[in-house]
Amino acid sequence: MGTYAAVVLAGGAARRMGGVDKPALPVAGRPMRDRVLAAVPDATTRVLVGAADAVPAGVRVVRENPPGGGPVAAAAAGLAVLDPDTTVVALLAADLPLLTRAAIADLLTHLDRETPDTESPAGGSAPAPAAQSGLAPEPPGPTGRAQAPPVRSGLGSSERRPDGACFVDGDGRRQSLCGVWRVAALRAALDRLTAERGGSLSGAPVRALLAGLVVREVAWSGEGPPPWFDCDTDEDVRRAEEWAR
Repeated sequence: MGTYAAVVLAGGAARRMGGVDKPALPVAGRPMRDRVLAAVPDATTRVLVGAADAVPAGVRVVRENPPGGGPVAAAAAGLAVLDPDTTVVALLAADLPLLTRAAIADLLTHLDRETPDTESPAGGSAPAPAAQSGLAPEPPGPTGRAQAPPVRSGLGSSERRPDGACFVDGDGRRQSLCGVWRVAALRAALDRLTAERGGSLSGAPVRALLAGLVVREVAWSGEGPPPWFDCDTDEDVRRAEEWAR
């Protein structure tokens, strides 16, 4: 699978759920954040960014600056404590209770594949995935919606590996916090965004962080529920509970 680190972001406010400690909510008897950490057992370093009373052994806990400063500030805090020689990091939201080791392995495989340099960067206006691949849309997936096929590398004289790979949902929306990224690309993006925002990353959107990065979009083709399914509401938690049984 290759060497990688994992940074799990657990500092959200969970406003749609009344401000509860959402990552600590259990799904199938286990806190969501612990389920996410269990999907990356072979990561060389596992970092949880956010408040946590108890975490699995070997997990380092740090806080973003300022606390509650949002996912980009949390990503910066997590990357800051990685070993200097870390080249790849899984950047994950803590509310992905259906994430699996197989899903992470799939993303890492896509990250290592070369991609044409004509592939659009994050935030660009790439053609729809089906149009890029020349294939008809795939049948509905576990959510009942059509699953977008992955962006496929074409053949060309100038190819490069992507800066990151993340899942897309059935509507083709990127699940950026269910992805793997090259640490050097993320750190360069953090430096750029910090300068653009006058030295503060508080409240910065993930889209702004990833702007300009070459991203491979991956549709989940494995068995079981979608690993990118995040829990933003009580209904989402109930749905994840049903899937996880």
